[in-house]
Amino acid sequence: MISDRNWADAERLWEFQQMGHEPRPCSVGIGLGSHDLGVADVTVDLYRRGLFPLIVFTGATSRTTERRMPRGEAEHYRDRALELGVPATAILVEPHARNTGENIRLSRALLVEQGVDVQSVLLISKPYEERRAYATARKLWPDVDIVSASASMTLKEYVDSIQDATLVLDMLVGAQQRLLLYPQRGFMISQDVPEDVLAAYERLRDGGFVNRLMPE
Repeated sequence: MISDRNWADAERLWEFQQMGHEPRPCSVGIGLGSHDLGVADVTVDLYRRGLFPLIVFTGATSRTTERRMPRGEAEHYRDRALELGVPATAILVEPHARNTGENIRLSRALLVEQGVDVQSVLLISKPYEERRAYATARKLWPDVDIVSASASMTLKEYVDSIQDATLVLDMLVGAQQRLLLYPQRGFMISQDVPEDVLAAYERLRDGGFVNRLMPE
């Protein structure tokens, strides 16, 4: 049962996880694989707006996606983009990444292999993973400009689209934990976390939203 307190805390994490960047033209758009096909939809919309000439979809499968996306997240994202009218020549697929760090490293390697000159990246993720994706890319690809983007929607709208509130709150708590742990492990840049965000995270964690937590 999700209480009003749980919901208020989740909304605070949701707000913090979004970077607030204004999308602008970049060398390439990278759509980070996940359970959410909405990431592919946002990537297509930004492509249609002329913000990048080339898309990379990156992602294998995870325990969340192995049934709904058996051929891999990136492949299913590519299918979605083709259905929406993006030409196949504008899409590269990176099918091996199993975490955000691998999304960045393997996408970078693919672009180098393809001879693409990358000065800037429009990084498209789920709304509650913008900050994590940005911090990871800044650490692993420091010589390019990173702009974060995601679907513009409220937490309630996102939960309604996924139809699983507990999953979304678990994911929010997991994303926040990684922002705290991963800089110490060299996986992402460090960022200031406001006290009220930390308190909201701790209440949700202690309240049982722990299914996406890493061992500390």
